[in-house]
Amino acid sequence: MKKDKILLDHGSGGKISVQSILLIIWFLWPASYGVAQETLISGKTMGTTYHLKVVTGYSTKPEGLKEKIDNRLEEINQSMSTFIKGSEISRFNRLSLVGERFYASDDFLHVMIVAKNLYKLSNGAWDGTIMPLVNLWGFGDKEKKGDIPKKKEIDRLLPEICFEHIEILENRYLVKRKVPISVDLASIAKGYAVDQIADLIRTNGIQNFIVEIGGEVYASGFRQDGKPWKVGINRPDKDAPFDQVHKVVALHNRALATSGDYRNFLEIYGKSYSHIFDPKTGYPVSNRVVSASVLADKCAFADGLATALMVMGAEKGLQLVNTIDGVECLIVVWEKDGSLTDHCSQGFNWSVIVLTTK
Repeated sequence: MKKDKILLDHGSGGKISVQSILLIIWFLWPASYGVAQETLISGKTMGTTYHLKVVTGYSTKPEGLKEKIDNRLEEINQSMSTFIKGSEISRFNRLSLVGERFYASDDFLHVMIVAKNLYKLSNGAWDGTIMPLVNLWGFGDKEKKGDIPKKKEIDRLLPEICFEHIEILENRYLVKRKVPISVDLASIAKGYAVDQIADLIRTNGIQNFIVEIGGEVYASGFRQDGKPWKVGINRPDKDAPFDQVHKVVALHNRALATSGDYRNFLEIYGKSYSHIFDPKTGYPVSNRVVSASVLADKCAFADGLATALMVMGAEKGLQLVNTIDGVECLIVVWEKDGSLTDHCSQGFNWSVIVLTTK
């Protein structure tokens, strides 16, 4: 039996500036296992890469699947990329009248509904309207700055940071209640794309597969050898090698998304500042949480919730996750002595294989 290790790199450039955590997917390739075959398909999307593996037999073939996947990903990108001036999200952000109605496509509406639910569930810890803060601190599409923004600059933006100022109407229209409000769905767009590609693969008659976009993953069924898919979470340490694994999660009909701040940060006067912001203060989070991974049925939800947990911290994050049926999490905290401490929700240990790392 041959082990094939594929490293998944998270790009930060491209159409959607999405920062995510390096994940390592470990596949065990048997020399022969009946008539089943595993096919690897990969490409580029949303400023990063995608990889998927499908298990097929005589009755199901992957012919034409890559073209369908690329077309679907392009549709999603045209809807939710803030880097495309004519995208749906860019047109919404340019609305200049309070109450002006904006008709949303299926993709944009679905993600906005997920966004609204995450905002309420996390009590505002996840907020898709923080783009002005991201740009002010130099994490957006603008050149990174070398100074900490002044408090008065941050305070000026805070009234414009609140998802409550966006209303979702029953007839598929969106409206702003404050004109300056702008939306950035980067922290859930990749997860949504994972969900959509999983649905597309199933419509092509394939039930056993794994799909990954920029590190966010959904696994369906089993591998070619009949065993669960396994996904490795990178050790959340900026000095750790990109291929160093912290934990491995066995996935079966589940999504896994991870958020972290140890690869994307600013260093100003010797101090590191996270790219993840507390929407209520306007400052990068500094609660020593370096990584949050979420297991859920849908990757879009897991993607956004992982970001929310980074803001909430380990204690409040665990309290929230332990109240949500079918959702588990792993929150990693960087201690003052340089060690890492894992904080797991009540059911997460049942799914995790712990690896010893040097």
